Amino acid sequence: LGISEETARKRVEKVSSIERVKTNVAKETGDAIRAYGLSGVKVDEDYKRYYPYGTLASKVLGFTGADNQGILGLEVKYDEYLQGTNGKILTLTDARGIEIENAGESRLEPVNGYDLCLSLDYNIQMYCEQAAKKVCTKKSADSVSVIVMNPQNGELMAMVNYPEFDLNDPFTIADSSTQKEIDKLPNSEKEAAEVEALQKQWRNKAVADTYYPGSVFKVITSCMGWSDGVITDSSTYTCTGSYVPFEGADAIHCHNTAGHGTQTYKQALSNSCNPAFMMIGQAVGAEKFWEYYQAFGFSEKTGIDLPGEQSDIFFGDGSGKMQPMDLAVASFGQNFAITPIQMVTAIASVGNGGKLMQPYIVKEITDSDGNVVESKTPIVKRQVVSEEVTKKVIDAMEENATNGSAKNGYVAGYKVAGKTGTSEKKI
Repeated sequence: LGISEETARKRVEKVSSIERVKTNVAKETGDAIRAYGLSGVKVDEDYKRYYPYGTLASKVLGFTGADNQGILGLEVKYDEYLQGTNGKILTLTDARGIEIENAGESRLEPVNGYDLCLSLDYNIQMYCEQAAKKVCTKKSADSVSVIVMNPQNGELMAMVNYPEFDLNDPFTIADSSTQKEIDKLPNSEKEAAEVEALQKQWRNKAVADTYYPGSVFKVITSCMGWSDGVITDSSTYTCTGSYVPFEGADAIHCHNTAGHGTQTYKQALSNSCNPAFMMIGQAVGAEKFWEYYQAFGFSEKTGIDLPGEQSDIFFGDGSGKMQPMDLAVASFGQNFAITPIQMVTAIASVGNGGKLMQPYIVKEITDSDGNVVESKTPIVKRQVVSEEVTKKVIDAMEENATNGSAKNGYVAGYKVAGKTGTSEKKI
């Protein structure tokens, strides 16, 4: 059993009717102990969850504990569906709790729990994990998150939080350098450090962490501008390399300090020009900006069927009131914090004609015979902007993916709409 003789003796010499020595033992080990025919030693049946894909989607799937109770991810979110009913083995014992030989036993068979049918696509998930690992290594990043959503119905086809961990060994710290640092600590500090490391290892940052979205948010500001009529086909914006949003304010610089000159809306998006989007934000106004921010779902949780989803962090007391400088920097996605799943859900609404969908991963719940117990229906929360507006924005995003700042994401032979973003800070 991989335990010391001292531990084994304490267990078997303890005066009690039943002493459980170890749970979740491999079948081969149990069979070997049975073969010894040891008096008073019984090997009972149990169930243990195995995850055939190891690290794949680990922070989404989650895992179970020693009692098969869901601890993380979908395992805990849908625990009541997955659990089933435990079986029982009834045996006859004497007054001391010793099983009477040849007395036989009766069994109450367990009832299987339900199965979950997920929207995750194995191939897309695997490809995204490989891409995340590659960029994490190249950029020496702490972590990389990737989300792939079908904008038409809100289904998630991939959710990666690299580095992932082995679901079959979740309590082992996957990062060897972290484990080495913990090993150096005094014994009094090790346990707390290990708990902290495991919590970090298990954290699904795509839903549980907030960040400054940066210039990706310019897609949302674009929708605001087109909807309110402050952007038109004839709109132009002159960038001198910086912009003073109001009298007495410090100048806010563009990433192109030489300036982009006079540009159309399409060019401004492709150039990812901060001054242009500050002008658009000012034209929309703080009050309308807050209304659109709410409409796109940033002030509420998405309702994704995963545990631990966090809320946004907006300016002030959460009432949406902004100072002029707040509005200026918010127009290009800085100084307020949202979750990655909120950002993806909002962008998906631009891709589907303006409908804000509720994201989900579990498509169906079935019984052990494959019969559908519960089926998920896509939920449209609301129409955020018109389809005509989204077409204008997508048109500019296509130009950006072909010739602008997002051209590294272009794939020949496909229509690709994209927007890059750089976040300066993280909460």
